[in-house]
Amino acid sequence: MKLLSLCASIAVFGLFSSFSGAQELERFVRYSQGDGEIHWGMVHGDEVYQLAGAPYETMEHTGTKFMRDELRMEAPVDPKLVFMTALNFRSHITGEPAEYPGLFIVPASSIVGPEDAIVRPAESENLHYEAEMAVVIGKRAENVTVDEAHEYIFGVTAGNDVSERAWQSGDIQWVRAKGSKGFNAVGPELVRGADYNNLQITGRHNGEVVQGQNSSDMIFGMEEMVSYISQYFVLEPGDMIWSGTMGSTRAMVPGDTYEVEIENVGVLRNEVVQGR
Repeated sequence: MKLLSLCASIAVFGLFSSFSGAQELERFVRYSQGDGEIHWGMVHGDEVYQLAGAPYETMEHTGTKFMRDELRMEAPVDPKLVFMTALNFRSHITGEPAEYPGLFIVPASSIVGPEDAIVRPAESENLHYEAEMAVVIGKRAENVTVDEAHEYIFGVTAGNDVSERAWQSGDIQWVRAKGSKGFNAVGPELVRGADYNNLQITGRHNGEVVQGQNSSDMIFGMEEMVSYISQYFVLEPGDMIWSGTMGSTRAMVPGDTYEVEIENVGVLRNEVVQGR
C-alpha cells in the first residue's frame, strides 16, 4: 500500500513538473465531502490530489484525486495557535507606531472557510471587516532570528479578521471582539512560494473596493513577527500569524458580502448572515 502511495506521489509530482517550471506556486486546500471528513489536497487546475496529511508535514499523495467542484472547500489551515497583529499598517493608526508588534491571540475555533457564512451575533452592534494576509508556520520555531524566519514560513492565505467594534472598545481584552466563533474567515487556498513581503491585499465590501495596500507596507513584516513571537511562544507547524489590516473599516450587516483578494493567492468571499 505504501509503495502504491509513493508511486502515486511520484507520478503526481512528475505531472506538476511537466506543467510548470521550478517557480510554480504550490496550492493546497482542505476539503470535505458528504461524510464530513476533512482532508488536505494539492491543487492543479480544476483537480485536487489528496494528500496523506497536512502539506507542511507530508507531501505523500494517496493516489486519489477529485474535480474541485465535487468538493466543499474548508479553511485551508488547521492551527493550534492563531496570532494576530494590531495596528501594523501606518494607514490604520494615528500617531507613531509602537516599538513592538501589537500581538494578541484568538481561539482556533474562530476560523471558518471560504464557503462558510460570517454569522453576526444577535447582540452585535458594530461588526466590521478587516482584510488581512496570514502566514502558516511550516516547522517548529523557537528563538528564531529575523534572518532565519523565512525558513519557518510555509505559505500564505487570505483572511478577514471580523471585529465587533463595540465589544472591542468595551471589553477589557479583545478575545470576544476578535475571536468569537466564526469571526475569522480564511482561504480559499494555502499558497507556497508567493512573496509574502510584496503582495497586494484588496478588500471589497459588496463589490466596492474599500481597502487596499501592499504587504511591503507592514510596519512589522512577517519575518519580524515570526522572530518576535518565537522569543515568547513555541510556534508549531500549522500555527498562523495574521498581518493586521490597513486603512479604515466600516460595518457589515446581514446580506452583505466581503471579499479579500491577495495577489497570487486568490479571493476569499463570505456572506454575512444574522445569528440568533
